[in-house]
Amino acid sequence: MSQSNIKSVRASEIELKEKVVAIKRVAKVVKGGRRFSFSAIVVVGDGNGVVGYGLGKANEVTDAITKGIDDAKKNLVKVPILKGTVPHEQIGKYSGGFVLVKPASPGTGVIAGGAMRAVFESAGVHNVLAKSKGSSNPHNVVKATFDALLKLRDPYTVAKDRGIALSNVFNG
Repeated sequence: MSQSNIKSVRASEIELKEKVVAIKRVAKVVKGGRRFSFSAIVVVGDGNGVVGYGLGKANEVTDAITKGIDDAKKNLVKVPILKGTVPHEQIGKYSGGFVLVKPASPGTGVIAGGAMRAVFESAGVHNVLAKSKGSSNPHNVVKATFDALLKLRDPYTVAKDRGIALSNVFNG
C-alpha cells in the first residue's frame, strides 16, 4: 500500500478515548533467573473516524499502558465511515492475521472479536460485521484491522478517482 493513501491526524487537535486491547507479562532470562516486564497494546480514537494503535513496554503495567497511549497518539489515521458503518467489504492482512470487514445495516451493532471490537469502537463504527481468520494474536489482529480500514475508500474518493459524478458511483 502506498504511503500517500494514509491520512494522518494530529493528536493535539482532538479529544481521544483509549482502550487497552491486551496486556501480557513478558520475561527476559538473565543469569540470576527471569526478569519480568509488561507489554500493552492500546487503541485510541475520537469515535468519529480517527483511530490509532500503539505498543508500550515497561516494568509496571500502568507505565506500559501510558507508553502505549503515547505511541498510539503518534500513529493516528482517518478512516472513512458512512452512516455509522464501513463503506464497503474489505479484507485486511498483517503477518498471520486476516480479517474480513463487512458493512451492516443500522441496529446490527459491532459483531467482531475482542481485538477488532476495540478498534471499531474507538473509530466510531457502530454497525459492522467482522471475522478474524488465522492468527488470534492481538497484535496481528489489530494491525490487520488497520490494514483493512486504511484500504477503505469513501464514495467521494471513488467518484474523484473514476472521474464521474457521485450519483453514478452507486449505479454501476
